[in-house]
Amino acid sequence: MSSMRLNAEEEAILGGRWGEAARRALEQQIRVGEFFGAADFVRVTSAHLSGDAEAMREAGVRYLEELAGLGARCVVPATINPRSVEFTYWSLLGQPPRYVELEHRIVRAFEQMGALPVNTCINYQTLSQPRFGEHLAWGDTGTVIWANSVAGARSNFEAGPAGIFAALTGRVPRYGYHLPEQRRGTVVVRVLDRLQGTSDWGALGCHVGRMVNDYWQVPVFVFERLESEPSADQLKHLGAALASYGSLAMFHAVGITPEARTLQEAGGGQVPEPELVVTSGTLAATYESFVPEQEAVDLVVFGTPQLSIFEFRDLARRLAGRQIHPRTRMLLTTNAAVKHLADRLGYTAAVEAAGAIVLTGVCYYIMTARELAERHGYRTILTDSAKLANIIAGYGYQPIFRPTEVCIDAAVRGAL
Repeated sequence: MSSMRLNAEEEAILGGRWGEAARRALEQQIRVGEFFGAADFVRVTSAHLSGDAEAMREAGVRYLEELAGLGARCVVPATINPRSVEFTYWSLLGQPPRYVELEHRIVRAFEQMGALPVNTCINYQTLSQPRFGEHLAWGDTGTVIWANSVAGARSNFEAGPAGIFAALTGRVPRYGYHLPEQRRGTVVVRVLDRLQGTSDWGALGCHVGRMVNDYWQVPVFVFERLESEPSADQLKHLGAALASYGSLAMFHAVGITPEARTLQEAGGGQVPEPELVVTSGTLAATYESFVPEQEAVDLVVFGTPQLSIFEFRDLARRLAGRQIHPRTRMLLTTNAAVKHLADRLGYTAAVEAAGAIVLTGVCYYIMTARELAERHGYRTILTDSAKLANIIAGYGYQPIFRPTEVCIDAAVRGAL
């Protein structure tokens, strides 16, 4: 007998009326809910699913195919996170053929379930902007922190099987960031340093994430020297870095994000304690904490999260009339919607003329990165993404995180 309160529809799912796949899904969700002390379930309006070949491997893909074979069907709109394989360039890049096969099987299984294999981690910028107050079952960390913080929607990290289960039942256990009390700010971050380019917002997320490393903490940013409102891309990189370095699922920014019109509102009626201060020079020191082993640069990667059309445009403008050094490879990652626009607007042609390769539907760190490093001898990777710099080190790379213009200059020179 479950300790969670089930309504008539949930009892019907548990009784098999929605099919065996949904029954199994709800059983697992009940176990999760009981673990976290959830009283009941909450309906969700969409799911965003993480499922790439490198993470799932053969066993995971077989499990996905088993669910599809049991008649699994998504009962809410469901989108899919980036793949491990770029279907156009996998051979050129030297990706292992076994991953290509796995990715094709993943796509077929998800399509059979009714999910959309759009393969993007910026669904909130191109496909499904979350609404204030709506409950979601999103799995990618960058999408979740965006939804909670910038949009004021509600989601926990529903990664891997958890996201699939939510898509099949249309609900998740009501705990964590679905509850008002969990969304209150817990620590004030007073930012005295000056933020300039978009990568500085990633540097801020890197610094704060290293200091506030706890999924249940909610930092509240107070900006003392902000010269203009942050763009969607700047908030994207702040959130992605906070999630990567600190496992954080939500932040507030006073006067910017919807649940933080004042510092007191962000704290649920009181000013949070303690307070951290980001002093002048902190962001420069954050960049400098990534120390190069050598001047030569093997790989420069933009996108993580994937590039928006505005980021793509800015890179095209910066690369105009320039040529990437022969010893350095530059990769840009984005989704199909942005790539289509970039093609039409001439941005793709501009970056390709400079020698860059545009990859669609992928993020580099899940692109069999270890195998690519071994095949091509990659070691030093340069990026303006704080998130990528954090994750890629685990694949044997020596990451260097720098502002965008430094990355482009180094790609042209072939060295830092």
